[in-house]
Amino acid sequence: MLHELLLALLGYTGDLIIDRRDQLTAETPISDECTFMLAPDISFIDPSDRELIERIIVLGFYYREMERFSAKSRNLSWIRSANADPLVKKEKGSVYRRALANGIVEILSVYRSAVLHIEQLLLSESMPILATVTQGLNKFFCLLPPLYELILEIERDDIRGGQLLNLLHKRCHCGVPELQTCMQRLLWHGHQVMYNQLASWIVYGILQDQHGEFFIRRQEDRDVENSSSHPDISEKLARMSTDDASLTDWHLGFHISLDMLPEYIPMRVAESILFAGKAVRVLRNPSPSFQCGDAVHPQMPKSFQKIHGLAGRFHFQREPAINMGMGEDLLPQSEADKIEAMLLNLKESSEFHKRSFECAVDSVQAIAASHLWQLVVVRADLNGHLKALKDYFLLAKGDFFQCFLEESRQLMRLPPRQSTAEADLMVPFQLAALKTIGEEDKYFSKVSLRMPSFGITVKSSILDLPKATSSIDGSYAASLSNSSSEMSLDGWDGIALEYSVDWPLHLFFTQEVLSKYLRIFKYLLRLKRTQMELEKLWASVMHQYHSDFAKHQNDRDKSSETQQKCQQFRPMWRVREHMAFLIRNLQFYIQVDVIESQWNILQSHIQDSHDFTELVGFHQEYLSALISQTFLDIGSVSRILDSIMKLCLQFCWKIENQDNCSNTSELEHIAEEFNKKSNSLYTILRSSRLAGSQRAPFLRRFLLRLNLNSFFEATARGVLNVVRPRPTLPVLNQQ
Repeated sequence: MLHELLLALLGYTGDLIIDRRDQLTAETPISDECTFMLAPDISFIDPSDRELIERIIVLGFYYREMERFSAKSRNLSWIRSANADPLVKKEKGSVYRRALANGIVEILSVYRSAVLHIEQLLLSESMPILATVTQGLNKFFCLLPPLYELILEIERDDIRGGQLLNLLHKRCHCGVPELQTCMQRLLWHGHQVMYNQLASWIVYGILQDQHGEFFIRRQEDRDVENSSSHPDISEKLARMSTDDASLTDWHLGFHISLDMLPEYIPMRVAESILFAGKAVRVLRNPSPSFQCGDAVHPQMPKSFQKIHGLAGRFHFQREPAINMGMGEDLLPQSEADKIEAMLLNLKESSEFHKRSFECAVDSVQAIAASHLWQLVVVRADLNGHLKALKDYFLLAKGDFFQCFLEESRQLMRLPPRQSTAEADLMVPFQLAALKTIGEEDKYFSKVSLRMPSFGITVKSSILDLPKATSSIDGSYAASLSNSSSEMSLDGWDGIALEYSVDWPLHLFFTQEVLSKYLRIFKYLLRLKRTQMELEKLWASVMHQYHSDFAKHQNDRDKSSETQQKCQQFRPMWRVREHMAFLIRNLQFYIQVDVIESQWNILQSHIQDSHDFTELVGFHQEYLSALISQTFLDIGSVSRILDSIMKLCLQFCWKIENQDNCSNTSELEHIAEEFNKKSNSLYTILRSSRLAGSQRAPFLRRFLLRLNLNSFFEATARGVLNVVRPRPTLPVLNQQ
């Protein structure tokens, strides 16, 4: 009887101890209640012994169910069957459950050894008793029931992956030392799988997760959502993937699965792991064009050298590639070995130490960020591209844009033609490049002109652009008015620039970053165009006045007519000067106080930092400061500035196109509107909410220049007395 009891403790029932479930298969679910019991026809056992036996055989039931769970989780025969017959339903596997099963097998082996030891004691005793069995298995009464509840919950809720680690980590917090030790051992087995996946991800950049259990996951489940909400971005990245899959991986290849992220791993640490793996993928898979040096040193086509007979002026040749040791891995093997050694130390620890884990991840992230910094900043010449974006998108090359606007001035007087708008801009764009761009500027090849709402792209045509371009698109058509009169004024406001970004600078210059540059560019170009029109107006009118005066100086009647015409327009010249004064100071504030100061701050950060993630943050701060300090993020201010620029352009074109000098009502109306807008602008900018805040530290200087000797404040309130009073004003004055 005692031997049959010992067999029942190992899960084998017989005549004395039976199982209410007669047949068991691999698909039989784990029972949530004990099915072992004494045979009902046994009558020679005392009630006290019967109660004791029924209490003991529960351990055998727990043993058998955990052994069945372990065998099922460790069974890999389904792989062969699925490969042999693809129609066979593939069972959902789990490497984390397999690791847990390995830990449970360890605990069950200790239990079997205890049963074997009890058998030896019973055989050595002359009078074997049940107390020997109870005493030998006493510690397992507090181990097997919680373990059985654990596997029951895992099976019932289909827990796997990071969720399983989370469950084991919670079960480690208990007041029973033996049970806590067992749970920590099971968690250790689960962590072995996680560390192996981590090593594959952050050492080699490979995601080994065939069952979807790791907290780093591919973006497959979000591709449909991204393509529907961001069609332009998804389309561009799809085009990029044909050249460099690593760039696609960086932008939308991987994400953190919150369902599989254990609660004891902070989100910050998970993001560092995600970044490190993506960085290693980039470092281990360099673009062939980058290795050959094509991305940094483009070559000029011969066709441009023949434009306007100026062949030979631009001698852009491919410069010899800098010897950066491109044959050597971008991530040296010594660094990979260092990362692997840190993970090995974590694996060998019997307990999971959160602080040690976070320190190791931070070290790995620092190594990846440092080498990515070396790749992007040093080898890909990040600072040169930043300077190029400043030159062309922030109008630092003022001579180029001054020349471009002058060459295209007559063209922009007419509404843009939908079919040829971009092609029409090609000639002044090329002429401006010929006159102002030197052969040392190797980045102009990456700049191209575009009218997004009118179709094709006008490339710079000085140099061939690489095939992989990152174009900047947007909903520019919405900003253009449908009316013909507005088209003549605002149709050219859709002028945009594109910048071709090569591997690996896509990691730094994302679509969001380039769209911010474009937003600032369009604003600055409108401002410069307005300033140029105001200056050209004064020059052309004065030239006409002096020509008329010289022509009619001997004719007193004609001379007096010319002087009378000048006298009539004198108030309008004051208005023009007021407009030019505001636009000039605004330009100076943006270019000097904002752009140059923020550029110097960014340069100091680049000099001091050797971390890619820090540089990305500094650059984001740089762009955010540019947008906030130029008031592009304040709708009321930006709308007023747009209105002021439109009024200035209307004013210029009305005067130049006006033949009859006697009718100045339209000009007076424009002057009145300008005074209103400028007064509103000054009132908003001098408010404590803006002038007293840190978002625009140099705004006080701008206001001081505007209101020097209270000039601006006085003129903005209409002291010039050039505005024709409304009919209601005299009535109010008489009252």
